[in-house]
Amino acid sequence: MVAESETLNGAVDDVRALCTVIELGTLVAAARQLGETKGSISRRISRLEQRIGATLLARHPRAVTPTEEGQAFYAKAREGLVLLDDAAAGAHSARSLPQGNLRLTAPTDLSMDVLPPVLVRFRERYPQISVDLLVTDAALDLAATRVDLALRASVADLPDMGYRAAAVLPFRVGLYAAPGYFAQHPMPGQPAELADHDLIIARNEPPAAELTLHKGKRQERLAVRPAIRTGDYASAHRIALHGGGIAPLPTFIAAASVHAGDLSSVLGDWSIAHGTLHAISLAGPAAPARVRVFRQVLREALADTKPAMAGE
Repeated sequence: MVAESETLNGAVDDVRALCTVIELGTLVAAARQLGETKGSISRRISRLEQRIGATLLARHPRAVTPTEEGQAFYAKAREGLVLLDDAAAGAHSARSLPQGNLRLTAPTDLSMDVLPPVLVRFRERYPQISVDLLVTDAALDLAATRVDLALRASVADLPDMGYRAAAVLPFRVGLYAAPGYFAQHPMPGQPAELADHDLIIARNEPPAAELTLHKGKRQERLAVRPAIRTGDYASAHRIALHGGGIAPLPTFIAAASVHAGDLSSVLGDWSIAHGTLHAISLAGPAAPARVRVFRQVLREALADTKPAMAGE
């Protein structure tokens, strides 16, 4: 792959050398402008002529002039070099200037409960960047779908996807319920007392018939009968907000509701799991500016939720 890249770059430089010689009229002048030697420029042109199979320059003692074939080649090659230079400038601009369209994918719970205020903050700061949000729980091929950034929360190591995954936020999965729920039910003081409560279990929890809670090195494994099973944390969150029971939720999903007083932490010293929210991209640190500034805004917005998370 490196050899192919070097060959391509060399071919472009050879074409550029020919065009410069034709424009300036001498090998010496072209060499001076391109920062090479006269011999290097001569070898480039000879290599290009061999590759094409035609004589492009007529060499005279004091100057060189394009042949008929060389003039025809120059007319189209110069236009191609201009387009190539424009493309390179555009790519460099995308790398350094936050602009363009950001294609972002995230699962349902992140898209509904975390991203809306983040996207508003991002657009207020960078109105020149438009956003396409693809809401899906499926793992997408970023290259095939032209996605700039994928957000994924995992309580295990991410599989090797061939992409760059940057850790955005550590989190834990805790238990939450609305204050109104405890108007009719006693607050549990120990994990075993959860058996007497209505539990809302998302399918991405461990098997619905069992919950394992952790507190330091302590572990409690409970047989439970969920009152409600649902497909994702977003719906479990909303059912809990309406007083439907106690729901395991990631801290970053529950944080805004805890801060607003709409949810209370239950058995706050106990956790069901710990994990990490990742931002996955094709290029990692070399990603376009629009991706880098979004990651920064996301980290800032999630940092604002940490007081609520820590106050559990």
